Amino acid sequence: MTHTLLAYLATLCYLTAAAFIGMRLFRKEGWIPPRSIALAIGFVGLALHSWLLWHSIFSSAGINLGFYHALALTSWTIIALLLVSSLNKPVDNLGLILLPAAALSLILETHFADVGFLRASASWTLKIHVLLSMLAYSLLTLAAVQAILLAVQDHHLRHRHPGGFVRTLPPLQTMESLLFEMISAGFVLLTLALLSGFAFLENMFAQHLVHKTVLSVLAWLVFGGLLIGRFRKGWRGRTAIVWTLGGFVMLILAYFGSKAVLQFVLERSA
Repeated sequence: MTHTLLAYLATLCYLTAAAFIGMRLFRKEGWIPPRSIALAIGFVGLALHSWLLWHSIFSSAGINLGFYHALALTSWTIIALLLVSSLNKPVDNLGLILLPAAALSLILETHFADVGFLRASASWTLKIHVLLSMLAYSLLTLAAVQAILLAVQDHHLRHRHPGGFVRTLPPLQTMESLLFEMISAGFVLLTLALLSGFAFLENMFAQHLVHKTVLSVLAWLVFGGLLIGRFRKGWRGRTAIVWTLGGFVMLILAYFGSKAVLQFVLERSA
């Protein structure tokens, strides 16, 4: 009962913070909530989210990384990165999409409990791999949402509609710089995650990791190609958006797609 209550309180905080961000983006008249209030409510939701994860995922037997628990843990990492980054960078607008998504992950984790342990006896290489993968996925998720906002902003500016919520966003050049900062950091983490993963990879087919490995490598190639294109040919705008979203789709299929198939279709531990 306590777990469910706190999950709904965390959900309420996330949705309230998202609503306040939406009011700041779209509202022209009346009371507009200060940015600091939206962030403070978001941090309260994150604290409740942390308590829930600590009591539902971590145990003496290991870490429960069943599909819905992994989803809740990943959303926690994404929101933590978002809120901390928002303290000194104009990225809080991403919360309009990410905060409701995190709220949904909490509801799913609360009502559809599942089991998929990373045992406490697992090697330190595997634990580092999981941590790096989580951080890389979270940063590149932020980049994907940033790319979506950039696409909307670019569309409005191309059609000479600079008003509405677009006027509250940072300049286009700043938005692009933030996008490539996220991609660069995420690419480094993804590279380290792949290298640490290959350290314990013995037989992709026997371990049912072939799809996950191939898709992760393809995502790495896409993000790497985008960064090379950026620094050598000055890629930006729509090209950057398409490559970012393409790489993200491969990455989400690599992790959650393969995990869903293993756990729900093949009924194996993912």
